[in-house]
Amino acid sequence: MMQKQIKNIFLFLALFSVVSLVSFKVGKTVGLEAAGGNQKTEALDLSLMWKVKEKLEDEFLEKDKLKDEEMTYGAISGMVSALGDPYTVFLAPKQNKSSNADLAGEFGGVGIQLGYKEKSLAVMAPLAKTPADRAGIKAGDLILKIIDKENNVDRDTAGITLEEAVELIRGKVGTEVTLKLYREGEKDTFEVKLIRDNIVVPSMETEWIKKEGKSVIWVKLYKFSEQIYNDWPKAVENIISEKKKLGNDYGGIILDLRNNPGGYLQASVLVASDFLKDGVVVTQKSADGKEEKYMVDTSRGNLLNDKLVVLINEGSASAAEILAGAIKGYGRGKLVGMKSFGKGTVQSPVDFADGSGLHVTIAKWLLPDGKNIHGEGVLPDVEEKWNINNKDQEDNQLDKAVLEVLK
Repeated sequence: MMQKQIKNIFLFLALFSVVSLVSFKVGKTVGLEAAGGNQKTEALDLSLMWKVKEKLEDEFLEKDKLKDEEMTYGAISGMVSALGDPYTVFLAPKQNKSSNADLAGEFGGVGIQLGYKEKSLAVMAPLAKTPADRAGIKAGDLILKIIDKENNVDRDTAGITLEEAVELIRGKVGTEVTLKLYREGEKDTFEVKLIRDNIVVPSMETEWIKKEGKSVIWVKLYKFSEQIYNDWPKAVENIISEKKKLGNDYGGIILDLRNNPGGYLQASVLVASDFLKDGVVVTQKSADGKEEKYMVDTSRGNLLNDKLVVLINEGSASAAEILAGAIKGYGRGKLVGMKSFGKGTVQSPVDFADGSGLHVTIAKWLLPDGKNIHGEGVLPDVEEKWNINNKDQEDNQLDKAVLEVLK
């Protein structure tokens, strides 16, 4: 009995410490008094949880599954998921490691950025040159089931968290995972078999396009990862150098944000600062009404006078929408393509000593005109649907962008 009490004390301390950290980060307290704060607190009665735990320890058939650490993580996950926000999530150490690897730009899997579309698991963006991209998976496809025969996985995605889905889709390089998908406009669902690969996602790539005697730089921004802080300034230097050589034959810039799922907000501000003279790029508004404005870095401004077209589609989300919305809001360039994904909330990541983590929705962000596009998306100035029947693999959206930038 004494051993059980000691185990319960440790479990309580683990849960108590995480609740404390969560409360401090979010700015609210639940059964705790914030240091120096005057916030109202409510008593947190954990007696029912201990009763349930003791009942399980006494009567549960498979005793080997009663693992304190996993039960602690499960209790915390339940507390967080009760908020009903799919972007506020607790991550066990393994899941948190995958999440951090994702932002760093290198991981194993099939190359899909996941999100939700009307509470259904959906493809936010297939990452360029990955198994998902090569298989023709599109932004907006709903993922109905994840099948991994080698690991005995046959999981419907109703109610699944992003972290659970990521863990099931990722796996050993060279192994197979099958996704059952639904695509808007299609009558039937369909399955796609994918072979997992090492996924290394570059932050960006550039390519020069010649049209009507002019040279246009096509800048493909795949993701606002850590790499962008080094890659973007170098790309700008190269553009400036090439512009001098081209002279009057320089046509402008196409900034391609299609299937860019976002990343670091500050990275999108960095890019915006080369196109905008001054002003607010985005405003972050927290639950208490406080606003934090992210301003143009006026020390940059390297591309203020370059003709600019921004490509967006249903897979352009979060930080990509911030950049596109700012460009449109200031009338700095023209947006071509399709309405963006519509993710207008901000998550703050917290890492704990045991390797676990927490992503908390702490604010919503507002475009320069004060609009929040969560669930709405950013509209293009020139709508251009992707030609899904294009057998020659020609990029009709890019072609349209080239024509617009040369006008």
